[in-house]
Amino acid sequence: MTDPASSISQPTTVNVDLGERSYPIFIGAGLIDGDELVPFIPSSRAVIVSNTTVAPLYAERLTQALEAAGKRVDLIALPDGEQYKNLETLERIYDFLMEKQADRKTTLIALGGGVIGDITGFAAASFQRGVPFIQVPTTLLAQVDSSVGGKTGVNHPRGKNMIGAFYQPRCVLADTASLDTLPDRELSAGLAEVIKYGLLWDEDFLDWIEANVDALRQRDRGALTEAIRQSCLIKAEIVRQDEREGGIRALLNLGHTFGHAIEAGMGYGRWLHGEAVGAGMCMAADLSHRLELIDAATVKRIETLIASAGLPTRAPAELSTERLRELMDSDKKVEDGRLRLVLLGRLGQARLVDRVDDEAIRATIEATRATA
Repeated sequence: MTDPASSISQPTTVNVDLGERSYPIFIGAGLIDGDELVPFIPSSRAVIVSNTTVAPLYAERLTQALEAAGKRVDLIALPDGEQYKNLETLERIYDFLMEKQADRKTTLIALGGGVIGDITGFAAASFQRGVPFIQVPTTLLAQVDSSVGGKTGVNHPRGKNMIGAFYQPRCVLADTASLDTLPDRELSAGLAEVIKYGLLWDEDFLDWIEANVDALRQRDRGALTEAIRQSCLIKAEIVRQDEREGGIRALLNLGHTFGHAIEAGMGYGRWLHGEAVGAGMCMAADLSHRLELIDAATVKRIETLIASAGLPTRAPAELSTERLRELMDSDKKVEDGRLRLVLLGRLGQARLVDRVDDEAIRATIEATRATA
C-alpha cells in the first residue's frame, strides 16, 4: 500500500469493467477545469444538476470548461440536504428538462454529493426512458462510493432508497481539490465508506487506513487520492462481478441496515449517511461477535478506528430498541420476510447472513445505543 508522503496526487484512472457499459473514473486535482468529460457528452446539450451549496463553488467553472468545448450548458440548483432526496425534488428536475426542451441526447451531469448523484441518476434513467449521465462527485463519500456502480434513486418516508434504478454513468470525475471546501463533518462521513472497504474486502487496506487516518482527516492530498483510488478499485471489482446486487455486491451494505434505520428514525438529514454507517458498522461488529464470528479485540479495533475518523460509534439514544428494530424490517435487504445482514467473518472478509436470531439483534441494538 502506498505511503501518503510518497503518493503522487497526479490524475489517475480506475476502470469499471461492465462490457459495453464500462466507464472510467478519473481521480485528481483540478479536473473540473479540464476537458475529460467532453468525449462522454454525445451532443451539444448538457444540463448540470447541483445544489445551492455546491453550485456557487463549482458550477461556473464546469460550465466554462464545457462551453469552451462548444457545449450548451444549463444549470438547475436544488435545495441541499438528504431530506430533499424525494419524488417532489425529482419532479423539479423533470419540469426543468421539459422547460429547456431537453431531448434524448441531452447529458445530465450530477455535480455534488451522494444525494445529487442518486437523484440525477434516477432522473437520467427515467427521463425519455434514459438519457446520458455523468457523475462529478464533490464529497469524499460520493467519490469513493455512491458515484460508482450505477445505483440511483430517491428516499421514501418509510425507507431509504426504496425507489430507484440501476443506471450506469458514462464516466465519473472525482476532483480531489473539491474536498478542500468540504466541512470536517462531511469529510469524516466519507471516511466511513473508506473504512467499510477495508473491513469487508481488504485487510491490508484497513491497515493502511489505520496508519493514515490522521493524514486523511488533515486532507493530505496524496493520502486522499490513494484512499479514493483504492476504494474505487475495490468497488469496481465488486460491481464487475455483480452489477445488480444479486450476490456479492450486497456485501457493500456492511453497516447499512443499522445505519439506514438510524437515518430514517432520526429524520433524513439529522445524521449524515456516513455517520449512520459508522455507528452501523460498530453495531454489525457487535452482532458478529455475539454470533462468535469475530472476537472482542476485533470489535474494539473497529470501534477505535471509526472513532478516530471522527464518527459516532453508537446509535442515538433518542431511538428505542423497538423503533430501530422496526425500521430495520423496512430495509431493502429483507427477502421473503427474512432480514439479511452483512456481518464480519474476520477483518477484510464480510458475509451475508440471514435467519439471525432476533434476540441477538435486539441485544446488539440495546448494547450499542448511546446513553441519554
